[in-house]
Amino acid sequence: MLDLAFAPRNGSGPVVGVALGGGAARGWAHLGVLAALESEGVRPDVISGCSIGALVGAAYASGKLAELTKWTESLDWQGVVSMLDIGLKGGLIRGDKVIQYCARHFIASDFQRLSMPFACVATELESGREVWLRQGKVADAVRASIALPGLISPVLRDGRVLVDGGLVNPVPVSLCRAMGADIVIAVDVGTDLVGRTRRRKSPHDLSPDTWSQRLLSMVGLGNGNGSEEGEELNLPSLATILTSSINIMQMRIARSRLAGEPADVLITPRVAQLSIMDFDHAAEAIAEGRAAVERARPALRHMLGLDA
Repeated sequence: MLDLAFAPRNGSGPVVGVALGGGAARGWAHLGVLAALESEGVRPDVISGCSIGALVGAAYASGKLAELTKWTESLDWQGVVSMLDIGLKGGLIRGDKVIQYCARHFIASDFQRLSMPFACVATELESGREVWLRQGKVADAVRASIALPGLISPVLRDGRVLVDGGLVNPVPVSLCRAMGADIVIAVDVGTDLVGRTRRRKSPHDLSPDTWSQRLLSMVGLGNGNGSEEGEELNLPSLATILTSSINIMQMRIARSRLAGEPADVLITPRVAQLSIMDFDHAAEAIAEGRAAVERARPALRHMLGLDA
């Protein structure tokens, strides 16, 4: 881990930190959470993030939350596809196109230019070590944190190959405390993922199988024409296996880390109905993020000493 020399703020009262967890498209719920927290008069002094939480956290620390929210709400599936730079070297998606766009519009150029302390977590591929990133180019750090194995290509940084921080610390409470937070509000968008099958019924929506299968088919990894016989017809698709495995991994790791490093307040948006690639359903995720804050309102106000 990198040496952290944070100076969260001057003044009295506890330092409040927010830890934003990973979860791909479900992480758009973080936008609603942060907006709702501000409506409650809660503005964090420090912020940490993992994967999509790193992207949203970086935008928040850059003072660009409203701009990012407006952009995500305007995305349709064609817009999402336009952001995908397909490449099979290290992952189905290179990830450079979306990061470069976000760097131009929503993320400050350097950590020193952020309006508040921010850091994100990645994983060193060779050793499995947790790596905390808070120096240099903000977009480069976020790019490392979102490098979901198999889906988005890894990043070479300081001679190390880095991948998604969700492999080791999906909801980085420990990083938030290391940044000086006395009170940590954690946001976990993966609490209800495994075993949930409820899906939207609109004929215009793409199911997780269809969405992911379309992406896999673009690179020649689709399931074929369905002509298989016997038990293979009942097997889940490659897309379902991939996304479900990611869900299981991150949920189990998050539960373990949060048990050993509990947050003071845990906010849990209910977004299991969204696939990891449902980036075109931001409005739904954002609304649930706001609702999750409302459900956690009594715990928030008690912990922060606010009037009921």
